[in-house]
Amino acid sequence: MKIGFFDSGIGGLTVLGHALKILPFADYIYYADIEHLPYGEKTKSEVRQYVQNGMDYMAEIKVDAVVIACNTATSAAGVKLRKNYSFPIIGMEPAVKPAVAYCKEKGKKVLVLATSLTLREEKFSKLVHRLDATEMVDTIALGALVKFAEQFEFDTLAVNQYLEKKFAPLDLSDYGAVVLGCTHFPLFNNVLQQLFTKETVFFDGSVGAINHLADILEQKGVAPSLDDKIKFVITNGKLPPSDVDYKKILQAYVHSIH
Repeated sequence: MKIGFFDSGIGGLTVLGHALKILPFADYIYYADIEHLPYGEKTKSEVRQYVQNGMDYMAEIKVDAVVIACNTATSAAGVKLRKNYSFPIIGMEPAVKPAVAYCKEKGKKVLVLATSLTLREEKFSKLVHRLDATEMVDTIALGALVKFAEQFEFDTLAVNQYLEKKFAPLDLSDYGAVVLGCTHFPLFNNVLQQLFTKETVFFDGSVGAINHLADILEQKGVAPSLDDKIKFVITNGKLPPSDVDYKKILQAYVHSIH
């Protein structure tokens, strides 16, 4: 089976990492649109066009399915594009539902971390409203983390100072759960977890998305590959990273998840 992954940069590697564990016998094509990142600062129409370009490429190489491994791209384009392609397109959704369920039992609040575009989308506000969780869900846009990640800065002084400044107005002990609403953010797990209490649980939507992908492929009767391999497609940027950079990040993340 041939599975495409689409993201603005390296964030989708956190989703691909889970795919390698759940669906190890597949050929993966990872499309990183670094030429246009960060998506969180773009307009909805711009992001939609970037995603369509990526999906057109996936159609050309005849993939069996695509994961839009980017919350921002899913919010801006996922629903609109699904009807245009013959292959299944699986998107990302912030794991607000399980986080809210967990915190209702604990009497705690939920903090959602995402890009500004994801947070201002009607899709997100409707999700929170549908869960009757408006009063218990707080949000913070952390778009700069995407830029730090693309520079391979995950635990630098600048990263720590940025997070401390963003979180300064909050009492972090109020939160029983943190939702990582951008696929770049799990790359900062170690730094983020140090800022919250040990009891705080972190949620992201990667495992749910990959389990959904596995179910769809099984329903379609797609046969696994005889051997697994990964191909990286990186759009031109000012300083395009190499396959080696991406493979190092992916390998480190796979080793960090259980």
